[in-house]
Amino acid sequence: MREVVRFLQNGRVVELADVRPTETVLDYLRLRRGLVGTKEGCGEGDCGACTVAVGRLVEGCLVYQPVNSCIQFLGMLDGAELVTVEDLAENGQLHPVQQAMVDHHGSQCGFCTPGFVMSLFTLYHAPEKPATRKTVTDWLAGNLCRCTGYRPIVDAALEACFTEIDDTFSRRADESIAALQAMEQDTRDVFIAQEEGGFFAAPASLDALAALAERHPQATLVAGATDVGLWVTKQLRELPQVIWLGRVRDLDRIEDTPGGVLMGAGTTFAAAHPYMARIDPDLGELWRRIGSRQVRASGTVCGNIANGSPIGDSPPALIALGATIELRRGEDSRTLPLEAFFIDYGKQDREPGEIVTGLYVPRLDPNHAFRCFKISKRFDQDISSVLCALRVTLADGTITEARLAYGGMATTPKRAEIAELALIGARPDRPSTWAAALKALADDFAPISDMRASDAYRKEVARALLAKALVEIGGTPDERTRVSGLRSGEVIHAA
Repeated sequence: MREVVRFLQNGRVVELADVRPTETVLDYLRLRRGLVGTKEGCGEGDCGACTVAVGRLVEGCLVYQPVNSCIQFLGMLDGAELVTVEDLAENGQLHPVQQAMVDHHGSQCGFCTPGFVMSLFTLYHAPEKPATRKTVTDWLAGNLCRCTGYRPIVDAALEACFTEIDDTFSRRADESIAALQAMEQDTRDVFIAQEEGGFFAAPASLDALAALAERHPQATLVAGATDVGLWVTKQLRELPQVIWLGRVRDLDRIEDTPGGVLMGAGTTFAAAHPYMARIDPDLGELWRRIGSRQVRASGTVCGNIANGSPIGDSPPALIALGATIELRRGEDSRTLPLEAFFIDYGKQDREPGEIVTGLYVPRLDPNHAFRCFKISKRFDQDISSVLCALRVTLADGTITEARLAYGGMATTPKRAEIAELALIGARPDRPSTWAAALKALADDFAPISDMRASDAYRKEVARALLAKALVEIGGTPDERTRVSGLRSGEVIHAA
């Protein structure tokens, strides 16, 4: 057992024994260390002002990712390198990214600037990055600026981030890798006890995790903290017992198999993205629009499932694909279809002390067609108001099987079972044959009105997205022209 958290900063190993379960990296930097360059803006991982870089070993290479320090717990830095805006300048000389921001007048009030600089630092160190404006804007989607405007910031990035890497961190990379490898070789479980039975724990093996979760079923399991972090910063919840999954060996595994993709519960959205994009381009685009780069670098696919949110972006698409999850309690494991995991709002088919350990996503067969659409108030970095995912099996142009799932339409991610039955025998290239399926959605769902959308809007969008998916699958030029008619209600309201 190890009773300290270890991480690397400025070339030296930091050891902390006094780590509270939900102490954030931001509070550690500002309140303990007096490093106030990292700013607190929204406190929920939306604005990017608090961005720091976290480096971890990936197949022996040091990879830096942007992280929202306001919702990242301090203990989650164990085994990583932490880089803040104060660490970048060397002997009074600005880092290339900082200098480019100065040269291009990329800062006015300056509050958001450290976060932009740290996101661009990770882009500067990123491998295989196309030198395009789109690359930069994708990278910066999680950083908001209220006064400078994005053009000079993007110009600074285009100048600085696509040159040969030459900074303090590249020059001492070998030393950093050696230090991280030494920390990685310490396979003891981390357990930092608090008063009155509280603790922060980071087991190093799946067996140790399962045993600890079974022994402390009331403990909060944390993977990326992109959701749990908000329980602390926004809901002000006390979480006295936290078990972090990030040190469990092989839990971040992701494997291509002939039939599908197998991923462990620690697989982040960023790591899963290329695998999902290879299953279907729509799935890849959905993954790109889940949160920001900071969120995707920390947040895990299985965490998005385990929290049971009715508006989680990934479950509807995974349900439509026929995904299954694996759970474990103590020594016992079981698998179940993903849609069966969600029972009711805030309630999942998970026993006390049981943990989600993995996810299996089947590939599409040659006779499958898949479409997935996300509707949200903001195009990037926003939770969906409605998410629609459809997989149909076709035989000679006729639908013989359908899996249609929605998010935002019920208290859980849910299949539209009545509409699915109505689709059997329909032909995507003949809208008249699937009018009944559009009508059936009213029997499948009775959505609520909330801050994201009204119930009437959700019902209309749900029908429109199903129609759009079928028109695209139908695929003939004549039928594509009918999209304008569908939007005006030709089929939707006729149903």
